[in-house]
Amino acid sequence: MEITPELKEKLSLLNDKYAAIGEDFNAYLEGLLYADVTTYWDYIQLDTLLSLQKPKTSFPDEVIFIMYHQITELYFKLALREFEALGQIQAPTKNHFIERVTRINRYFDALVKSFEIMINGMDREEFLKFRMSLLPASGFQSAQYREIEIFSTDFINLVAKDQREQLKGETDISRLFEQIYWKAGATEAATGKKTLTLIQFEEKYKDQFIALGQHCSDKNLWQVYLRLSKEDQADEAVQQVLRQNDTNVNINWPLAHYKSAVRYLARQDKDVAATGGTNWQKYLPPRFQKRIFYPTLWSTEEHENWGKAWVEESLS
Repeated sequence: MEITPELKEKLSLLNDKYAAIGEDFNAYLEGLLYADVTTYWDYIQLDTLLSLQKPKTSFPDEVIFIMYHQITELYFKLALREFEALGQIQAPTKNHFIERVTRINRYFDALVKSFEIMINGMDREEFLKFRMSLLPASGFQSAQYREIEIFSTDFINLVAKDQREQLKGETDISRLFEQIYWKAGATEAATGKKTLTLIQFEEKYKDQFIALGQHCSDKNLWQVYLRLSKEDQADEAVQQVLRQNDTNVNINWPLAHYKSAVRYLARQDKDVAATGGTNWQKYLPPRFQKRIFYPTLWSTEEHENWGKAWVEESLS
């Protein structure tokens, strides 16, 4: 093999790289003699990945249910990487902001469009049987989805709508967390008692959520937006990516779940309760929660009709 000038330059650069960290470049070169080449299946841990589906029943469609939720959590992880990276930027630029928020929106677009896998991809009778073996587990317990909410907006916007005005200006995340909107979705309406689903969820994640809320007080997406110049804040493209994030997380995603719940759980006589006892009829429709990440970017009429257009188009 000919030692070309290009190869010499690369060897020199590699030598400088390892010298800068106090390592012997020759030792690393020798290591290359014995290292195996990377294969696709090893790199993505394919055998491990395909072994992670552990159904609790013998119904074939339970595997669809498991895999779709696993795929969902991977998309959530991709979105959270972008939120975290954006939050670290003290002087964001318009183009970088748009590019990164568009990535998040793209992940949610893929998730919402793929929900047909859940809506039309499982046998209803199979689902109604195998779901009973999952109690009290519920998609309500997706911690990453809650983290996306916390990374998106000021914590006050996650408080139950009937408590927001009263707690406006409150900076104690622990106090705000006690009134967070999602608790109503896993609380028995008749007794006010927390379901086991909510009890387990809070036992595992409450402290983590409060700590994240504190971390995000100046690092959530809205606060990053406020660090843009006034001119960039007023830019239509900037505002549009935020509105799309709001729409995706607070309208499109919960209503995709609602559409699935209608298919699998709705009955003429009496609706079937969701796994974990979550109150899907009141919890999922955006018009009940009026959860809006960026309220000042929407008109009064849009506030009043939050989620209505989606319902009229998709559930009619």
